[in-house]
Amino acid sequence: MIEKVRHKGLALAILATAQFMVVLDATIVNVALPAIQKALNFQGDASLQWVITAYALAFGGFLLLGGRLADLYGRRRLFLAGAILFAIASFAGGIAQNPSQLILFRAIQGLGGALLSPAALSLVLTIFKEGPERNKALGVWSMVAAGGGAVGLMLGGLLTQYIDWRWIFFINIPIAIAVVIAGLKYVPASLPRERESVDYLGAITITGSLMSLVFGLAKAAENGWGAAPTIYAFITSAVLMIWFIVNEMRVRHPLIRLGIFRQRNVTGASIVMLLMPAAMFGLFFYLSIFLQQVLGYSPTHTGVANLPFTLTIMVVAATLSRRAASINPKAVLVAGPLLAAIGLLYFARVPVHAHYWTDILPGIVIMASGMAMVFVTATLAATSGVSHKESGLVSGLLTTGQQIGGAIGLAALTVISTAATRNHMPVAADQFASYQAIMADSLVYGFHRGFIAAAGFAVLASIVALLVFKVNTAPALDEQTSGEAQRELAEAAPAANL
Repeated sequence: MIEKVRHKGLALAILATAQFMVVLDATIVNVALPAIQKALNFQGDASLQWVITAYALAFGGFLLLGGRLADLYGRRRLFLAGAILFAIASFAGGIAQNPSQLILFRAIQGLGGALLSPAALSLVLTIFKEGPERNKALGVWSMVAAGGGAVGLMLGGLLTQYIDWRWIFFINIPIAIAVVIAGLKYVPASLPRERESVDYLGAITITGSLMSLVFGLAKAAENGWGAAPTIYAFITSAVLMIWFIVNEMRVRHPLIRLGIFRQRNVTGASIVMLLMPAAMFGLFFYLSIFLQQVLGYSPTHTGVANLPFTLTIMVVAATLSRRAASINPKAVLVAGPLLAAIGLLYFARVPVHAHYWTDILPGIVIMASGMAMVFVTATLAATSGVSHKESGLVSGLLTTGQQIGGAIGLAALTVISTAATRNHMPVAADQFASYQAIMADSLVYGFHRGFIAAAGFAVLASIVALLVFKVNTAPALDEQTSGEAQRELAEAAPAANL
């Protein structure tokens, strides 16, 4: 139950603005990475990637918990708490003086987003009645969320180049303040449910396990696979993961009901949505560094250069969602990752002195088209045959998987590219006289290996879709299920722009 809504349009605008802020922060940072690396003296890509992965791991690790808390303690309460925490972490990130501080505050930002995002979407679904009214609201929600990715690329470049990179964090503060003030007045409060146990231990152990895994990968890039910190991190990750699984099997109200994975389509979609963002996070990370440090693009120019990725995602996703009832999901889920792999392999041959229109843009469009095919179709295939009660858990799993997969994938690709760059430097030293030329050639060589590995993730996703998915025809979206299907698409849209 919620309070009577006086202005549904204003409530939707406030909720969509908050989601816009969360998505904006995911892409706005990518363009500023080289400036952040220089200002705070990050030592190599293995350290710099934590600016992205800390946010993604905290967001993904606590997303299901955030949705659970919103249901139990009130959706508006969690929505406002998430917005306030996000603003505080943004301010702290903007004044960070060293890498450790920034990484910590990025993780707290992710936690704020994990509280805010599911509560906001739940409020949209409760404010607007199922049918045309809700469908229109979800259309606005998805459009605003997708637009956040595009604006983030542009705004990140403008703020970094003409003001200071710290403003990519400060820009969140006035948005969050406006959201909180307006939310108190126009967003209806929901009555909390009868108090039930909350699986805090599950959220802590799964997030700790994933962070330890990424930390181990980062240490492997810096110190080698046999180094003590690397081994200890992997052991810690394994212990926490076992603890998480045992806890989920024993606790009364688990964070993730493990029995859901007996359904092949849910398992297949979860794996695919882990693998594909693993490739996509690497693309944005490497491409931003390549454009600025190798080609000499300005931050603004870099934002514009990345813009076709988001625009292609929006166009392809909109086209597929309109034809959801007539497509073969399994065929699309096999073909989409292969198309993304082709785009990544196109980047794996990019020269040091690349031309944007021939060496960069085609790969962006091909990669984005494949990613959009996966994001739109996997949610529909995963929820085919799933009960109304379980659809929320499935959508949460897919959204969580996108964040976690991207974070782990970026860490793994960083190990590969860093090792390749380091090993290639003696070869480049024999070919070039200047240090700048040696570094550029070595970086690009490392990026090539990273893109090839990312393409491997995409190919593996295609194989999983071929072998695991059993759905061969799209589910009919009747009046009862169309709202749930559109909810999945609404949730998938923000992640597609990371």
